[in-house]
Amino acid sequence: MATDARSEPITRRRGFQPADVVPWIGLLLVALLVFWLIVNFVKTPGDFVSIALEGITLGLVYGLIALGYSLVYGILELINFAHGDVFMLGSWISFAVAAQWLNLGPDSAGATVIGGLALTLLIAMAFCALLNASIERVAYRPLRNAPRLAPLITAIGMSFILQDVGLNRLGPAPVSVPNILPTGAVFTIGGIAYPWSSLIVAVSAIPVLILLVWLVQRTRQGRAMRATAQDQEAAAMMGINVNRTISFTFLLAGSLAGVAGLLYALYSTNIQFDQGFTLGLIAFTAAVLGGIGNLPGAVLGAIIIGLIQQFNEGLSWHAPGSDWTQSIVFAILILILVFRPEGLLGERTPEGG
Repeated sequence: MATDARSEPITRRRGFQPADVVPWIGLLLVALLVFWLIVNFVKTPGDFVSIALEGITLGLVYGLIALGYSLVYGILELINFAHGDVFMLGSWISFAVAAQWLNLGPDSAGATVIGGLALTLLIAMAFCALLNASIERVAYRPLRNAPRLAPLITAIGMSFILQDVGLNRLGPAPVSVPNILPTGAVFTIGGIAYPWSSLIVAVSAIPVLILLVWLVQRTRQGRAMRATAQDQEAAAMMGINVNRTISFTFLLAGSLAGVAGLLYALYSTNIQFDQGFTLGLIAFTAAVLGGIGNLPGAVLGAIIIGLIQQFNEGLSWHAPGSDWTQSIVFAILILILVFRPEGLLGERTPEGG
């Protein structure tokens, strides 16, 4: 009787389960997506390639923001909702320095533009780094040992505070940024031009991403960050200054937001006070898609999101259109959280007791 009782649940588990259908649904959706992309490529190959390049460029900008989320989450397991608004203020300070203080514009000489943008980049990085580290020191550090809900609510509160600062500085309407970068085409495919401005943004983002991965994986400070992420108490026992390491992480994440703020302003040529909320959530979705806490995964997820956005808004054959972009992006977030919460490159880890 005991043997039969033990075998009974095994027999039931071998029956059909609703979860067995989930992988097949996922494969069907992927197959439909691939079919849709192939048809669009066959119909308009020039448009397809150009849109794909723009998607990669936009994805690299998202990647700079997503890395800030991943860095902070990897150390504190905190979703820093204020990070997107730090990025927004990075766009504002970049606009203020480049357009208002230095008077850079379409008629500026090449050397003047290069020097002015270099100075603007340094100021934006320093401003956002100090702002982000100050937020950590004032709002997050006192709550480090509090229940997780407390710093999460604080992060949302800081987000609204920074949005109000942006509203005061920028106003409620979008602000146009002078088109400082060259406007010509690098090359033309099927009558569709890939502009110099997009190439410059992409080429500027790639070294920053590579340098960050090298810093985290190869340097002493990076090893301290990884040790703190694994176990703060053990890291402190090994002589690591945990508070300084966390502050450095926020400085680093803030500087990335400053770079992203400048590149986004140059790429989109307009900024607004609430861009950090929307783009921050998109970048957070990219970080979750790639595996939050995983730096290469954050970049991969951001490029995928950038491609999805550009394909949806630019392809001509049965594309849902820009009205559906945010719905598609956040539907991806929900699906990832439900079916693969560790993301594409993340590793499933057991919850601590």
